[in-house]
Amino acid sequence: MSIEEKGSISIHTENIFPIIKKFLYSDNEIFLRELVSNAVDAVQKIKRLAALGQYNGELGNPLVEVAVDKEQKTITITDNGLGMTAEEIKKYINQVAFSGASEFVEKFKDAKDANEIIGKFGLGFYSAFMVSDLVEIQTLSYQDGAEPARWVCDGSTQYEISEGNRTTRGTQITLHVNAESEEFLETGKLEEILDKYGKFLPVPIKFGTKTEQQPDGEDEEGKPKTIGVEVDNIINTTNPIWTKAPADLSDEDYLAFYKQLYPFSEDPLFWIHLNVDYPFNLTGVLYFPKVKNDFDMQRNKIKLYSRQVFITDEVKDIVPEFLMLLHGVIDSPDIPLNVSRSFLQADSNVKKINSYITKKVADKLAELFNKDRKAYEEKWSDIGLFVKYGMVSEEKFYDKAKDFALLTTTKKEHFTLDEYREKVAPIQTDKNGQVVYIYANDPEKQDSFIQSANKKDYDVLLMNSPIDNHFVSQLEQKLEKTLMKRVDSGVPSKLIEKDENIESVLTEDQSKKIAEIFDKAISKPGYTVEIVGLNPEELPVTVTMDEFMRRMKDMAAMGGGMSFYGSMPDSYKVAINGNHKLINKILSTEDDAAQSTLAKQAVDLALLSQGMLTGAELTAFVTRSVELI
Repeated sequence: MSIEEKGSISIHTENIFPIIKKFLYSDNEIFLRELVSNAVDAVQKIKRLAALGQYNGELGNPLVEVAVDKEQKTITITDNGLGMTAEEIKKYINQVAFSGASEFVEKFKDAKDANEIIGKFGLGFYSAFMVSDLVEIQTLSYQDGAEPARWVCDGSTQYEISEGNRTTRGTQITLHVNAESEEFLETGKLEEILDKYGKFLPVPIKFGTKTEQQPDGEDEEGKPKTIGVEVDNIINTTNPIWTKAPADLSDEDYLAFYKQLYPFSEDPLFWIHLNVDYPFNLTGVLYFPKVKNDFDMQRNKIKLYSRQVFITDEVKDIVPEFLMLLHGVIDSPDIPLNVSRSFLQADSNVKKINSYITKKVADKLAELFNKDRKAYEEKWSDIGLFVKYGMVSEEKFYDKAKDFALLTTTKKEHFTLDEYREKVAPIQTDKNGQVVYIYANDPEKQDSFIQSANKKDYDVLLMNSPIDNHFVSQLEQKLEKTLMKRVDSGVPSKLIEKDENIESVLTEDQSKKIAEIFDKAISKPGYTVEIVGLNPEELPVTVTMDEFMRRMKDMAAMGGGMSFYGSMPDSYKVAINGNHKLINKILSTEDDAAQSTLAKQAVDLALLSQGMLTGAELTAFVTRSVELI
């Protein structure tokens, strides 16, 4: 049989390939993903036909080969799949699925990347022209009596179909790489792309390189002989763990896969194996890593695949925001290989997958908590960040998580939300019936306040993770009749307003005199002096910032839309314990300078205890301390 045909590709335009090259150039590496994925599909289809009894020939070992010849400037992708007839080439290669160039250009204006364009217009094969001057297909169909066919195109709309030379079933695509794309003739570059997109493809991918001719001794006439050296190796794992049943996997398998994905990471805390086939198909493994406090370092570690072909590691529309800190793999054939951001945001399957993953994570955490609470508590310092982040950002997750979320005290005890309320309500309920939760975000710096609170039998929570500012506010909103107060937001006896009050022993005149002395001693803007009646054992001076004001300023610092508060100057309350013997000593000192020195020393001690004394003020305090000694 002799095939020979020349014609124009049915795209109703003079030349679409310059458009492809020009606009898709920044994403040109995906040509290899597209062509290798097509080859894998062809191999899987022949296996399926054989399984259905529709193909009875010899299958052979399924294989896709990628080879580069730097000298000839070619890249070839070869498979032993279905192959094509000349008629199928006309149908699948020559007809691009859109009505005309004007529509293409109009739609293409808004495309953000090559993925979007290729996905919309069925241009997967044509991505070959992003890097090629000439593309040649040699193919032989599996069908009985099929003849080999050859197709060649130079990047114009002109093509040629003729008789091919392939003698075995399958297809070989040869790319004659253009001058601008010679980087893809480098072995390292191709290996990098194949590793990125094809690491877990379901058909073995063999990568070979033909090097330049190398010496191989001498011939009979004494002239040097040369040989072409070919190196190849299988670059992928065809059955990654997410394609297997959890019952067939050990902990070692999951940990080994994690190391394969993230070679330099610590072992994860635990993992979740995803496997659902209705109402959408989804498999994958999500790992809970040991979280560091730098959120950004942890993100974009989940890889999205479609039928084991890598798509992207930007999965924030598929995975809930709070679970972006997880690591691992998600694979869903219901997400097309060529996806764009706008597609992900609008697709109904993506929304369902998002909800499913949230539920699976919640179920797993609940299972861990109920199965072995002690082990769960030991992991809480890492798990807690996920759980709190989820509770703050997802209402449905909060409803599930409130039963296994833990509150940790400064004594390292753990309580559920219900348990903690039951623990503190008898002592920490104020005169208005509000239960006051006292917390510390820097226990080292706030130690004196914590100790003072403990002396009153108050419990102090530890809230020092990056998300705790928001979590504190959420607890206050969600928990009935509950107030959250940081331990240093007021003197200990004033943190929880009770009906009993300790009166100051100072007269009105003495209080006025002490206030004047301390006002002069401080001489700093934003500090307000007040005389309070406290236990004589409490500190003589305590410096605090109002809870509301400090919380608003913290939110502003984190970019929480509180810029008004962020621009306001700091304001502090200086509480003078009128019942402390130092205050009486200051009053009984007749020398004004001595009064001022003692007052300065008392205020500086209060500031020093909170790390608020620095620079020249700290130097002056040290000098004054030496003089007083």
